[in-house]
Amino acid sequence: MDLDAFPEVDALLNRLGFGAFDRTSVSAPVGRNHAWSGRTASGRRVFVKHLVGAEPDIRARMRRMLAFEHFVGTVSELTGHVPALLGHDEDAGLVAFEHIEAESGAELMVDETFSEELAFTVGQKIGALHAASPAGEMDDTLPALPDPRLLHALPLATYNELSFAELEAWRLMQQDAALREGLENLRKWEDEAPRVPSHCDFRVDQLLLVDGGTPVIADWEEFRLADPARDVGAFAGEWLYRSVLDIVTNRGDGDVQFPDVELTHEQVLSRGAEKIERLLPLIRQFWRGYLTRRAADPGFGARATAFAGWHLLDRLVAGAAQAQRLSGIERAAAGIGRGALITPHRFAIVLGFEAAS
Repeated sequence: MDLDAFPEVDALLNRLGFGAFDRTSVSAPVGRNHAWSGRTASGRRVFVKHLVGAEPDIRARMRRMLAFEHFVGTVSELTGHVPALLGHDEDAGLVAFEHIEAESGAELMVDETFSEELAFTVGQKIGALHAASPAGEMDDTLPALPDPRLLHALPLATYNELSFAELEAWRLMQQDAALREGLENLRKWEDEAPRVPSHCDFRVDQLLLVDGGTPVIADWEEFRLADPARDVGAFAGEWLYRSVLDIVTNRGDGDVQFPDVELTHEQVLSRGAEKIERLLPLIRQFWRGYLTRRAADPGFGARATAFAGWHLLDRLVAGAAQAQRLSGIERAAAGIGRGALITPHRFAIVLGFEAAS
């Protein structure tokens, strides 16, 4: 997005005393919001985000980010593990952060350098977040998704904006009575679960690794009091999804050559089991780290597993927005997500959550 179309950005940076962006240094990371990263006239490197969406939604996200800034100052263990907010313009929907030179957790995932030690540390930080006492005024509404009502019917405005692949994804889910029941159960469990400070949009691409491996957790727009199992399930879901994507690659296969022919159904199942088994230690180390900071409440494991299942279905819909048709591998990921959501007590054993089920 052209920075010159948003004079409010330089106005904010000038008010903060940094001076306007040096246009020759600015890059614009891709995301759901407008964002710019670069050097200002004073030499300060900053990252500025302009929230995009309907006005009420922007206001709510801004309130949650500012609530997080008030809250995080009370949690010493998160010091240095979240981006430093430099300033904001609530009316313009702008927030400015200290620029961070870092690798993302998503890059480490793809490069196969996301270590068990890192997973353990991240689990500790999420556990510390969940164990902290609320501070100030915090949103306690349920996050928008998953919404079981969407498995009965989509709003007309949403329907009219969807691609063919997205409609195909929703059609698959809407025709699945067991899945609808599983989502309704999850929403009921979530509504009855303890509410603690939670990220609520936790993914590995929101992990930034700085100073040789210190994890920084970014993007707190959905922060609120919520079921802590949501964040734990999202982390597990990220690795389940990665394992399914790897079925059609030779990642982790060592010297074994990927077959030149199309995989049979039996080969897909076999390779899928191998890929999941290879990445499970990361989920289990995250969980061990988490338990050093917060004890699991009754039913936590089943809820976390169901949220992991929902994460795969959510990725199905998100991926469909970028495609014309659903691929077989996306359907496979959705199938695993469906199983985890419908029978979470069984899948909790696989993920290592059984003691908290």
